[in-house]
Amino acid sequence: MPETVKVLVVGLGNMGASHASAYHRNPSFEIVGLMSRSIKNKTIPDELAGYPLFEDYDEALATTRPDAVSINSWPNSHAEYAIKAINAGAHVFMEKPLATNIADAEAVVKLAREKNRKLVLGYILRVHPSWMKFIELGQTLGKPLVMRLNLNQQSGGPTYDWHKNLIDSLIPIVDCGVHYVDVMCQLTGAKPVRVHGIGAKLWEEADKPNYGHLHVIFDDGSVGWYEAGWGPMMSEVAYFVKDVVGPRGAVSIVPNPKTHKEGVSDSSDIDQHTKTDAIRYHHAEVSPLDKSFLHKDEIFTMADEPSHQDLCDREQAFFLQSIVEDLDLTAQMDAAVNSLRVVLAAEQSIKEERVVNLV
Repeated sequence: MPETVKVLVVGLGNMGASHASAYHRNPSFEIVGLMSRSIKNKTIPDELAGYPLFEDYDEALATTRPDAVSINSWPNSHAEYAIKAINAGAHVFMEKPLATNIADAEAVVKLAREKNRKLVLGYILRVHPSWMKFIELGQTLGKPLVMRLNLNQQSGGPTYDWHKNLIDSLIPIVDCGVHYVDVMCQLTGAKPVRVHGIGAKLWEEADKPNYGHLHVIFDDGSVGWYEAGWGPMMSEVAYFVKDVVGPRGAVSIVPNPKTHKEGVSDSSDIDQHTKTDAIRYHHAEVSPLDKSFLHKDEIFTMADEPSHQDLCDREQAFFLQSIVEDLDLTAQMDAAVNSLRVVLAAEQSIKEERVVNLV
């Protein structure tokens, strides 16, 4: 194992820049290149100035000969870039989703296994202590579970074109939905069996439905929904719902009080997508006499939780660990394919106006 892992960073959007910053500050990584199809038109962050710049992926891969490739480009390029990187002998960190269809997703995972290359997906909630606590508490509520999750974003200013272009690759319930379906699967430990999706196109400039809602049923009787919409028309009321209910009570994430950024709506502020203030644990047990609750709600304060950049640092620390310690990533890769299968089934349901059975 070399003293440092040479990494090629692909894509310098919100997530790509954050991951590049993590590599830059971690002495166990060495950035050997930054690649973006439009890098000549981008403002390179000061801390990343001086690294070799590329606009052609194949050229960057051949020139830098990296040990690892960090893929943070538009989703419709993920599978192609990953396959080329793995065939070149590189490990891969990839922002979600794994691909835009299941065949490509399975091909990437299969190749990573055959070539014994590490494939880590950017499921940022898996390294987030508040979400880990949310899942831990949710698993104590009994079965079945009812899971209610959403993330709507009001697009304006710098997020207007970003969201509009992203919809060209994936609709909102697919792009962000993989995170939250993955959370549902962790909460239940069950197999998703049936999916129903609805959607609407409210944004004239977007090519696909910019609003969607998916319902998923699990083989243990649990049910969940996820809602996501992007666009200048989206409401900022009730855009952040993270709630799970079971026979023994309920667990809810209470959103962090907002510090408004000028020119960016609260709902589309990426720093707010993972921030929480507290987790509320409600106990359902009541007195046999007057049916009053026997326990007060518990509040778990999450005041010292990591920032968005801290979470990206944690993801890259895990990526490094997986390479150095040769970790078995089978479960994580299978989970990424599983969550993608559910959200793509929801998109299929919208198009075909029917329920999609997964088994």
